Amino acid sequence: MKKQGFTLIELMVVIVIMGILAAVAVPKLFGMIAKSKASEVGPAAGEYVKLQDAFIAENGDYMGNFTSIGYEMQSTTTFTYASAITAQTVALASTNDAWKATSNVALNNCASGSKWSLALAKSSTGNGASWTASYTPASGATEADCSVLTPRFKDLTRN
Repeated sequence: MKKQGFTLIELMVVIVIMGILAAVAVPKLFGMIAKSKASEVGPAAGEYVKLQDAFIAENGDYMGNFTSIGYEMQSTTTFTYASAITAQTVALASTNDAWKATSNVALNNCASGSKWSLALAKSSTGNGASWTASYTPASGATEADCSVLTPRFKDLTRN
């Protein structure tokens, strides 16, 4: 009589191998999910910089709030976007906090309430503005915990 099928040992080996693969893949998957959620910050900040630069080019030494520059980024479940500029136009000073994204959820080790921000200052050459991008981690997180999610965010810094 010819017996077909797998032995119990063979099935257990396959289950152990699948368990090892799952143990390696699951943490990587959660890291990628957090990074994909944080990926909206870079384009949102880049859009703001582009619109604010165009506004400053048209209006001289004045910057505008979200409405006056045409910025329509809506807050999401992951981030809340805000501007420190409340008036329609404000004179461009030495340093102005201009744009901020605050995380509404924890993203891996980057705690909820961490902030990505852009500060705007009058350019040292006298034309336009210079930008400084920065992170402010919430309690329990470090700048490295948040910067790993958006590694190109600091590239928005421009003198």
